Amino acid sequence: MNHDRYDDDYIVDILKSVKVIALVGASPDPSRPSNAVMRYLQEHGYRVNPVNPGQAGKTINGAVVAASLADVDGPVDMVDVFRASQYLPKVVEDALAMPQPPKVIWSQLGVRDDAAAALAERAGVKVVMNRCPAIEIPRLLGEHAR
Repeated sequence: MNHDRYDDDYIVDILKSVKVIALVGASPDPSRPSNAVMRYLQEHGYRVNPVNPGQAGKTINGAVVAASLADVDGPVDMVDVFRASQYLPKVVEDALAMPQPPKVIWSQLGVRDDAAAALAERAGVKVVMNRCPAIEIPRLLGEHAR
């Protein structure tokens, strides 16, 4: 798939089908984008499992933090990545190693690795890179979607 541009229908289908998200790189700092996006997703009906080894066992926005994707309790529909592009291949590998791999791997603004995306897609996982669901939800679904 060409990740330079996404059809709106592709994004809408993902946003409407996803219910549970693992947010890799979640921060407890309310001024950090990962924290604000996590809160936004929670407010829009998604269950978000924060993942951050340095915060494991603590809570972020009311949710207990897992140390890794392997430690997330239960299956997730989407892995949302707030890590630098250089870490995306490892996140994809970890996501694919989950007992029930996610349907979607979504990397945030500025995060892109085409080889990692190809690996996920070969495994049947949809990929969105260099986008933010907190921007796409109001743009495509309206502010009160879900």
